Amino acid sequence: MVRRVVAALLVPVTWSPPGVDQRAWRSALAEDVVDLLARLAQAEAAIAATAGDRALAEEIAWPGMRIYEVPSATYLPVLAAAAADGFDQAAVIAADAPDMPGMILGKLLQPLDGKAVTVAPGGPGNGLMGVAAGLPVPEWLVDCELDSASAQLLRKTAPRPGDVGSTPEWRRLRGAAELATLDPALEGWENTRALLGG
Repeated sequence: MVRRVVAALLVPVTWSPPGVDQRAWRSALAEDVVDLLARLAQAEAAIAATAGDRALAEEIAWPGMRIYEVPSATYLPVLAAAAADGFDQAAVIAADAPDMPGMILGKLLQPLDGKAVTVAPGGPGNGLMGVAAGLPVPEWLVDCELDSASAQLLRKTAPRPGDVGSTPEWRRLRGAAELATLDPALEGWENTRALLGG
């Protein structure tokens, strides 16, 4: 049986809605992503954080949830930690997409049966929402922050462009433009919703 883990990476959050404390905003976004991952049937859930974010990771983790402390908020150390933990496949998700549908995660993991790496674009100008890979990590996979990575960048270093699959994009909440796209009818993202006044 294939062992999979999906880790929410505590990425930097440099914006919050007017009147909303930035730390509280970042915590709400991350907690909603972690809550989504914790309900996944096809993979175990984890949180990845730098030493400076360890306290936040422990604050939002579910009981027994793995926390990977990594030297940088990039995806390669997280994938390496998952490989060392004995997983066969791993995905790293930006912890600033609180209303991400579980379907996107499924589409990120499913192609790994035939692709070395899969990416989920994070919307216009927002890098990647996630990266998934079969483990051990392919040697050609370059390390990057999710904010600055792209499918094109990863395909440049792959032996063949087709080695990197791509899912439909799902935007991350990086500014006012993305905030306006939140759909109140979608289930989930309770913590973010509460901060925005319901």
